[in-house]
Amino acid sequence: MSTTTILKARWLLTMTPGSEVLNEHALVMQGERIAAILPWTEAEAQFPDAERVELGQHVLIPGLINGHTHSAMSLLRGVADDVPLMDWLNNHIWPLEKKWVSEDWTYQGSLLSAAEALRGGVTYLNDMYFFPTAMARAAVDSGIRAGVSINVIDFPTGYASGPDDYIAKGVAAYEQFKGEALLDWTSAPHAPYTVSDETFVKLRELSERLDIQMHCHIHETEDEVQGSLKQYGMRPLERLNKLGVLNSKMMAVHMVHLNEDEIAMLARQGVHLVHNPNSNLKLASGVAPITALEAAGVNTILGTDGAASNNRQDMFGEIRAAALLAKGTTQNSTTVSARTALEMATIRAAKAMGREADLGSLEVGKLADVVAVSLDALECRPVYHADAQLVYVAGREHVSDVWVGGRRVLKGRELTTLDQGALLDRVDAIVHAMKTER
Repeated sequence: MSTTTILKARWLLTMTPGSEVLNEHALVMQGERIAAILPWTEAEAQFPDAERVELGQHVLIPGLINGHTHSAMSLLRGVADDVPLMDWLNNHIWPLEKKWVSEDWTYQGSLLSAAEALRGGVTYLNDMYFFPTAMARAAVDSGIRAGVSINVIDFPTGYASGPDDYIAKGVAAYEQFKGEALLDWTSAPHAPYTVSDETFVKLRELSERLDIQMHCHIHETEDEVQGSLKQYGMRPLERLNKLGVLNSKMMAVHMVHLNEDEIAMLARQGVHLVHNPNSNLKLASGVAPITALEAAGVNTILGTDGAASNNRQDMFGEIRAAALLAKGTTQNSTTVSARTALEMATIRAAKAMGREADLGSLEVGKLADVVAVSLDALECRPVYHADAQLVYVAGREHVSDVWVGGRRVLKGRELTTLDQGALLDRVDAIVHAMKTER
């Protein structure tokens, strides 16, 4: 018989379309799923033998979904700041990755990111990196959900010799972990400037054959767009459209430099757009036209990017930045409301991952991925509107407890699945070796 647990909190935000903040409601979990959402007294009457978790001045929300990150790159946090994207890639990140990236390096970095995510209310990481078996193991060991990538780039690395090798190794990892409840998979071409037409077609066919989403950096910088015009005589999105990869399976990351025709095409073809506001600001890539995308009906979601470029894998920070940047760039305070920004990290993100039937909102029958955020702290008081308070006031440090599939993976800010001290010891040893031999 599955365990029944009642979570009692002052506020509950289901994130279902048109829903309001619920006051003094309880969420009932049975096993890995949500069994009921009821007023406190009704929940206790219907489930008298259930375990009770009293959360006081907390708000319950769906687990946040980080729509784009490079988890293992937490080991490169702060290694190269205040430089342009291509300088950052060519002269810092890629040389370090060539020398250091391995199965264990990727596993330890992915564990560090999983721990950071869970402590920040994130229950799902949509990852893009090499050694997918390492990310898969890290997700399972930490208890977080992950979209693991079959990541492909056209040049050799320490992981693979070329496109076919990347694909073969990625598919082997997929087969090894197929059926693992915490894992989804994506077909992940790195970017138009690092992947050929032939490889894009292979990855489109892979996405169709395995029925998995695609995940790709696109239109991140103006230089990328200009480079495509020189090399192909067309902008990257036009090229990708001709290759047949722009559809409802595509999660297009960054998408900073867009024109009106491209925005209309994205909406028409059901492409999901992953907005990375803080990474785009830090790398001086620009600001994605979110208000125009919203007006066109494009499904926009949020991601942190990797810790080497952000440097915080902090979804509360991304939610707040998305709302404020949209208002500041359009001089319109009504655009990207607090509720819209929260949707980008929950229900909309679940749709982009193809998981809206199970994730992204607190509803009976869905998986019990639940986050408790304390609004009891001095800096969070008073509370007039709990949903807006999550966006404009609260931060990841106010996350107290997290459940993934009904399993309590964070309790009173302490991880229950990982030994934090041992993890940090291993990370310190890796970073010491990198500094010593750099």
